[in-house]
Amino acid sequence: MLKQMYEFKRAANTRHNNFKVGDRVKTNNLNDGAVVRVDRDENGLFLVVRLDISPIEFIYEPEELEKIS
Repeated sequence: MLKQMYEFKRAANTRHNNFKVGDRVKTNNLNDGAVVRVDRDENGLFLVVRLDISPIEFIYEPEELEKIS
């Protein structure tokens, strides 16, 4: 059963793997920015984003971002 739960979580995250460096994104609090790095840790996929309003980089989970054109 544990294996099935892990596979389900992994499958849910694969739909967010389409982010890449340079993509323009909108955060869940409506700030625009650009993806600087896509990485993975023990908790899963995360993205480092530099917002247009600040030179500081922030970490987001893929579910918190939306691609913009």
